[in-house]
Amino acid sequence: MTTSGSSDYATFRRALRRAAPSLQRPLPWIRHADPWAILVSEVMLQQTQTSRVIEPWGRFLERFPTPEACADAPLSSVLTLWGGLGFPRRAKALHEAARMIRDDFGGSVPSDVRSLRSLAGVGEYTANAVASFAFDQRVAVLDTNVGRVVARALANRSLNSREARATAEALLPRRDVASFNQALLDLGAQYCKSSPLCQECPVQRSCAWRREGGADPAPMSAGVSRPQSKYVGSNRQIRGRVLAVLRLGPATRMALAQALEDVDPDRREPIIEGLISDGLVQRTRRGFQLAR
Repeated sequence: MTTSGSSDYATFRRALRRAAPSLQRPLPWIRHADPWAILVSEVMLQQTQTSRVIEPWGRFLERFPTPEACADAPLSSVLTLWGGLGFPRRAKALHEAARMIRDDFGGSVPSDVRSLRSLAGVGEYTANAVASFAFDQRVAVLDTNVGRVVARALANRSLNSREARATAEALLPRRDVASFNQALLDLGAQYCKSSPLCQECPVQRSCAWRREGGADPAPMSAGVSRPQSKYVGSNRQIRGRVLAVLRLGPATRMALAQALEDVDPDRREPIIEGLISDGLVQRTRRGFQLAR
């Protein structure tokens, strides 16, 4: 594997720096000054297409402009604003993280990776992304997009998660790391995709795979390219339907059953119980409501 400081790394860094202005996407959270706004965007972007996040992110921050505002609100308000994003356990985790920020960090999003990792729902990628984009910490931001870039452009071989992380870390520049990380993400999202646009790629001359050839090294590299299961007809879809009903207000058991009349009761009941176990739904004397 190429080592840090090698000519290949330096050449790729220069090429990416030159291409960065043309790679920029008009996403409202890029270079945002508020760490809370960046944290919210990163949680929303987990397993969700970027285009689906823009409007909900804006609405969320209008309602909860600070961690305290989110922490002080009932969970039901957060779940209501989460409608359409899917994976509602992320909303619950963000609500818990906001309470931790309020209670343990004086209302300010922590700046170091270790403290960020202590927040509910924040894993390695999200912690590094917030540390980089909100505080310009010198840490690598490795997601599916960057995993493809480093496997193709730097290594030209499939990389496990440890190797991909080491490569991404070795590639980091000494200064302006946040902009560099963003350019890597933008490159992967727009050109170095699962079906790459090599002919149009602005850094193709610096790409090892383009130069040396061979089989595509990107599939499953970095251990982050796990395809999601089918959504239509899945338990995830039915869970979303239950929450959609309850976002309109509490519902009796009969009303909820009528809204889900096409779902077999033997399947419907365990799904509702799962939502209760996850802390997203509560029983009431007459039926169910979003968790408070």
